[in-house]
Amino acid sequence: MSATTVSEDRPLRILAITNLWPVGDDHTGVFVSDLVESVRALGHHVQVEIVAQRGGRADYLLAVPRVRRAFRREPWDVVHLHFGMTALTARLAGIGPRVLTLYGSDVNVRWKHWITRLGSGGIAERIYVSRRLATAAGDPDGIVIPNGVDRRTLVPGDRAAARSELGFAPGERVVMFGANPRRRVKGHGVFRDVLAALVTRGIPVRELVLTEPGQDRIGVARKFDAADVLLFTSLRGSEGSPTVVKEAAAMGLPVVTVGLGDVAEILAGVEPSSVVPFPDHADPLAARAALVESLADGVMAVLQDGRRSNGRELTGWLDLPVVAQRVVDVYRKVCRRATAA
Repeated sequence: MSATTVSEDRPLRILAITNLWPVGDDHTGVFVSDLVESVRALGHHVQVEIVAQRGGRADYLLAVPRVRRAFRREPWDVVHLHFGMTALTARLAGIGPRVLTLYGSDVNVRWKHWITRLGSGGIAERIYVSRRLATAAGDPDGIVIPNGVDRRTLVPGDRAAARSELGFAPGERVVMFGANPRRRVKGHGVFRDVLAALVTRGIPVRELVLTEPGQDRIGVARKFDAADVLLFTSLRGSEGSPTVVKEAAAMGLPVVTVGLGDVAEILAGVEPSSVVPFPDHADPLAARAALVESLADGVMAVLQDGRRSNGRELTGWLDLPVVAQRVVDVYRKVCRRATAA
């Protein structure tokens, strides 16, 4: 690596390797593509290599020659690995210097964490999407940069028009599910149980699913406008920095969420909203029942309050250009260190 690498005004060349990337109507990894586009918007060159997404787990090994060839084609300044298990591919390919972002299950799920550890030797810098994740990984003072939010597209609009367009009457209470209901880790079963508990309490509600094939960002914003509250019910340990919680806050939509990832930090000072901790109960059925009742309490409180949240004013630090610049600062730090070595 040449001395020009450390120039603070020279655009960087970044090879991004990820197993999370939106393809067609599958929005998996949209937070990675958002970051890549934001880094490009800052004037840097980023090439993306996708591994083990369509090819299955075997592609972590099968992709090694492909990744090695991509690395040799251009004089890359830094390699950014998105999600821990891609570190194994990069290590076997012998490429670097490497920055690794850890997103959640690559720390919290045992077998994914094991594969991540196999690939972690020689990592120049680690980025965690939440402080809780850094602590769980045994690196409490590590670099924390949460996923960003596209605040230029996600701008609060006309609620009445959005509700009318989506078929909701003015007085209806609308609770949003912010993921694909078919993804088990998103906890749709708990979500439906909370809605049933609300009906039992005499509070009829309608479900609004955020994800939809072919939906653009304008359609996403319209749904945030139409909803009364986001109810976030992902399973324990499954999320590091849930983007939809940040998006809802940026849109002024109140949030009631289970306590995982960085949701407590994201929602600090955001009202009305609430974070419900997972119950510490030995009996799984009793724990689930207690969680459902606590979440129903939170949703009921938001519906009775009736206000939009103040999250728009408190989420500027999550704006994508701000987050992208922080990531670029990590790249430059790694480049300076490599030049000095």
